[in-house]
Amino acid sequence: MDWKSSDPVVPGPRTEDHLPHTARAAVKIVIVGGFGVGKTTMVGSVSEIRPLTTEETMTQAGIGVDDNFGSDSKTATTVAMDFGRISITEQLVLYLFGTPGQERFWFLWNGLFEGALGAVVLLDTRRLEVSFDVIGRLEERGVPFVVAVNSFPDAPRHPMKELRAALDLSDEIPIVECDARRRASGRDVLLTLMRFLHSPATARAPV
Repeated sequence: MDWKSSDPVVPGPRTEDHLPHTARAAVKIVIVGGFGVGKTTMVGSVSEIRPLTTEETMTQAGIGVDDNFGSDSKTATTVAMDFGRISITEQLVLYLFGTPGQERFWFLWNGLFEGALGAVVLLDTRRLEVSFDVIGRLEERGVPFVVAVNSFPDAPRHPMKELRAALDLSDEIPIVECDARRRASGRDVLLTLMRFLHSPATARAPV
């Protein structure tokens, strides 16, 4: 049966999707992390425009290939990228690119990293080991990043000092807690990244 929308079809972008006329600078930010850590959720919650997602239904083909620990109820997964936009100030706009989490799609990351000013590493404390390769790839590319610990109800909580040691992070790299479902929390993470990018330590770091 053909599906028909009751909404009128309006050509071109919606009014709310237009770039604010006050915008003077646009910055590309990538949201990275393992499978099921909440990247699509974060992009969707903070985006001021309707987010673009490339989610596909998970099938039996992924069994034994994709690590879905802690995400048993997840029925779809990002296969290319998520995209959203948020205005941090009237002049500064961030373009957000969420990466696919499954390792078999990580070859797409190189293209998404191109031109990125910085990154947010979204962390699930139930699967810390997934973040090692993620952080390593950012360090290899010279992309500055902050770490955001996403709050899952059944996830163990660790002191930030222990998490920093486990991830082998320098003292300069911020680690913050967040709830990827909440717009204010995600925005705070992005503000932390922007402050870090403007810090003297980041300015001295080799790219």
